[in-house]
Amino acid sequence: MTAICLMLPALLRHSEDMAEVRNIPEARHYEITVDGEHAGLAAYTDSGDQRIFYHTEIDDKFGGQGLAGELVSAALTDARAAGKRLVAVCPYVAKYVQKHHDFDDALDPVTPEAVAAAQAAN
Repeated sequence: MTAICLMLPALLRHSEDMAEVRNIPEARHYEITVDGEHAGLAAYTDSGDQRIFYHTEIDDKFGGQGLAGELVSAALTDARAAGKRLVAVCPYVAKYVQKHHDFDDALDPVTPEAVAAAQAAN
């Protein structure tokens, strides 16, 4: 699996701060860091050709700065590029894809099987 490593200009208190999103397959999550400091993650599990996103969190220190959206956008982009179908079990990811239709072509509905896979991974 190819790791994603995106440098994103973060909407942070200091304009020189940079956010980086990378996939950590062995931990089954995407991590966002700001200037090298862990800021949050988007957890997933793979089931067949689906990547099921079941949890997203941003550390309080970095809240309200748009990082969750940057993280989810990068994670969904990477998963789609890897040929995965996207399943938004996580409420934040579900809300994101309802507002941003960039991923409609790769989005699968949440099914009981996807929920069970997410619960087993959690």
